[in-house]
Amino acid sequence: MHYYEQVPKDMQKNLRYRANVILAAKQDRNLAEELWIACSRDILFYINTFCWTYDPRVGSGKIPFVTYDFQDEAILEMADSMGKRDLVIKKSRDMGASWMLLNVFEWKWHFMPGQSFLLVSRNEDYVDKPGNPKSLFWKIDFLHQNQPGWLLPKMTRTKLRLTNESNGSTIDGESTTGDVARGDRRTAIGLDEFAAFDVDAGYRALASTRDATNSRIFNSTPAGSGNAFYDMAHKPELTQITLHWTQHPEKNKETYTDEHGKVRSPWYDAECKRCAHPQEVAQELDIDFSGSDYQFFDTKMLDEIEREVCKPPMAAGELEFDRDSLAPSGFSANPKGRLQLWRMPDDFGNIANDRKYVIGVDIATGTGSSNSVMSVADSMTGEKVAEFCCPNTRPEELGRYAVALGRYFRDANGRDAYMIWEAPGPGRNFGDVVLESGYRSIYYREQENLVTKVATKTPGWWPTKDSKRGLYGDYRRALQSKTFINYSLPAIREAREIIFSVNGGVTHSRSVRNFDPSGARENHGDRPTADALCCRGIGKRKNSTTPINTVEVPYGSMLHRRNVANSRKRDKKWW
Repeated sequence: MHYYEQVPKDMQKNLRYRANVILAAKQDRNLAEELWIACSRDILFYINTFCWTYDPRVGSGKIPFVTYDFQDEAILEMADSMGKRDLVIKKSRDMGASWMLLNVFEWKWHFMPGQSFLLVSRNEDYVDKPGNPKSLFWKIDFLHQNQPGWLLPKMTRTKLRLTNESNGSTIDGESTTGDVARGDRRTAIGLDEFAAFDVDAGYRALASTRDATNSRIFNSTPAGSGNAFYDMAHKPELTQITLHWTQHPEKNKETYTDEHGKVRSPWYDAECKRCAHPQEVAQELDIDFSGSDYQFFDTKMLDEIEREVCKPPMAAGELEFDRDSLAPSGFSANPKGRLQLWRMPDDFGNIANDRKYVIGVDIATGTGSSNSVMSVADSMTGEKVAEFCCPNTRPEELGRYAVALGRYFRDANGRDAYMIWEAPGPGRNFGDVVLESGYRSIYYREQENLVTKVATKTPGWWPTKDSKRGLYGDYRRALQSKTFINYSLPAIREAREIIFSVNGGVTHSRSVRNFDPSGARENHGDRPTADALCCRGIGKRKNSTTPINTVEVPYGSMLHRRNVANSRKRDKKWW
């Protein structure tokens, strides 16, 4: 039986075809049975002959579901994936994705015995609320209300549950207020508008559904980068469906390419005018994850850098150094090493010293939750020449490594690389190690004492809302002007996730959530911070008049306490 080939796709012809088929089946039981079998074997025939959608913008709102070619492909992929593998559906708005997904769930429930499905949305009203067309179960109810009685199975409908009494299949519903599907077993789980889930709830849903099914269907428009949908949409091993507005024959009429190379159409232009801001265009129309954030760095600039500047490191390995003196002994190659170089050492493992170098350091706790990063740049050319990245290096050990690295990148005059680090938090322990080693080529914060009005200098860079915005702003301008050349692809990709925060500051998109099981395996903005500090250090080193062999020891540091103790010993001995 090849019924689908006979189904007209013209809307008016399709309506007449539906009416004739239903009337004929009502009068001929054998035909009805044959149609039932055809529906069970061919989902596209079933949808285009017996399924309806609802759109209040059009007449009565009741519209026959007549699929476009791009929808046919997507529906068949959904049906094939369901029960077998995870699937990500990335979409522009108003592409019929939710209706397609629900029709696939209903078709499996309708015709295949022993199926167990779960539908999940961000709150219960979007899962099952009478009279709410946005509700998932409302859509399924609408579908059944408009089908002929001979096609429908015997079913039981209760709150958040639909049971096919004829074959034992079920569809249940849950919201994300708890641990979704925890301890459950399902044929497939549909997570609708997944990017709109509360950030913590989205990550809890990922964790709780992982063992409940082999097939999770993530359906959504993007909503920035700091959420679970972004993570799943960027897993290359997962099956992906993209439903872009340019695939829709009613929306892609009279397409053209603008001066920036972007494909547009009269429909797209009109929709852009209706959007309140560029982020809405990126989210609702372009399927642009980074653009749907209030991004700090220009996407086109980062695209250009990725395409034209970024390149693999020339070597990876570890810096060898004496554990007592912290004197470097050379570079040891290792493909899994924490230190990556874009400037090759000589045969003895040493870097040429005819340059002046700067090191920017972002320090983590070393417990695996985020990366500690050191970025090394040639201050004469602005090129990034090295990058150290590790989630498990404690601040004290990082300090020792940084001192050795700074001495490894000495210039011809024997001056260590100029070092700048973020001072608060774990930066305090890091700074103590650096200072106690005798390392003096460092960045100082200069400020006036509010009481004494005397200018003081404190080692390290101290962030505030304004200073961090300024730090990233300087880095952005350096990238734009190509005075800072960043070869690191991971660093540029992390820069895409730096966003404006609600208080007007700058933060990483992942910092807005409290629950992140990914740890440092994912990006947390550590590389951009190290790069920005490195960029700041380049400017300071070029203009610095601070003697490098003098240092004001910070009050309360280990070195300060040691000096006080030694002073007391000398005083006691004297007396």
